[in-house]
Amino acid sequence: MPTISTKGQQMPASPIRKLVPFAEAAKKRGTQVIHLNIGQPDIATPEVALDAIRHLDRTVIEYSHSAGYESYRKGLASYYAKHGIHITHEQIIVTNGGSEALMFGMMACFEPGDEVIIPEPYYANYNSFALSAGVKVVPVRSTIHDGFALPPISAFEALITPRTKGILICNPGNPTGYLYSQAELERLREIVLKHDLYLFADEVYREFCYDGATHISAMTLAGLEQNVVLVDSVSKRYSMCGARVGAFITRNADLYASVLRFAQARLSPPTFGQIASEAALNTPDSYFTGVIGEYVQRRDILVDGLNTIPGVTCPKPKGAFYCVAELPIDDADRFCQWLLESFSHDGHTVMMAPCSGFYADPATGRKQVRLAYVLEQPLLKKAVDCLRAALAAYPGTDKAAMAKAEAVG
Repeated sequence: MPTISTKGQQMPASPIRKLVPFAEAAKKRGTQVIHLNIGQPDIATPEVALDAIRHLDRTVIEYSHSAGYESYRKGLASYYAKHGIHITHEQIIVTNGGSEALMFGMMACFEPGDEVIIPEPYYANYNSFALSAGVKVVPVRSTIHDGFALPPISAFEALITPRTKGILICNPGNPTGYLYSQAELERLREIVLKHDLYLFADEVYREFCYDGATHISAMTLAGLEQNVVLVDSVSKRYSMCGARVGAFITRNADLYASVLRFAQARLSPPTFGQIASEAALNTPDSYFTGVIGEYVQRRDILVDGLNTIPGVTCPKPKGAFYCVAELPIDDADRFCQWLLESFSHDGHTVMMAPCSGFYADPATGRKQVRLAYVLEQPLLKKAVDCLRAALAAYPGTDKAAMAKAEAVG
């Protein structure tokens, strides 16, 4: 029998999707599963994007330019200018989601065996992209106790080796929702310049900033014109995850030319997705005002609710629509599976993503879960009630820790 490659065997399963069979079984038993495990918003896609597909009048669905339709790239350049990011359409390559942008960037910037430093916890699929490109992920730890702020630069310096070629950040962050400040980005700027590194900035949640906070793009950092790689996507911005349209952006002409060759090899990004995405650029500002207001209320219901449960710690994020909670339990993977296999509260249970998959060492996230507040407010309230009841019933809950926390609080 033919063997599977080492890379194929090492490709990790998604911590976000691996519990799907247990959720499906729970639903067959009649339990309503509240899906907080995945960043699939229930927010309606802008009508202007849907109309572009509904009213499409074409006789051929053709390839686009490998970099994407020029009209769309020009529209994107105008969009970025409104956010203080000044680029041209010839510095943008439209990709099959932000995932392909990251893959192309890693393959073009790094040799096999090179290292990229990523603050953890980080988006689990970064591991898969790095493995595909032959790149080694080197984690630098952020902690729940300071809300997952950027680790000190000394921690980055301690990890730099001759094989270190880049740093990757997600801002606002997935899974933490942390939003980097100007001061934190300036500290990254210093280390990138000092060691002549690439700075990959995954900014797909740019629009979602709360409590008066402002997103600052890595593309605005002075002196990094040749170093910054911006990764973007329409998936979350316009609630268009299925469109599979992202963008790779760089001012580095040599890097752009290299990534374009990768793009030519896969021919073109999706035609329908680009049509919808170009139309979505005309989404009125009122759409985002309403969406952000809704997410703030959802965040407050979920995060504030979790923090009323004795023994639970959950920093309040300033961006994206995720939070990480630390629970008084023995093992988050076991708990999340137990919720789906053995528990229901008033006919409901909760599906979450164990944080073991968001750390390089799974043991680090052993008691943490990621929750996505992408559902309607009543369901989030039910989720908090479910988790409160579940922690009281779960055999692996540290009841002493909960009692101590309740006494202190």
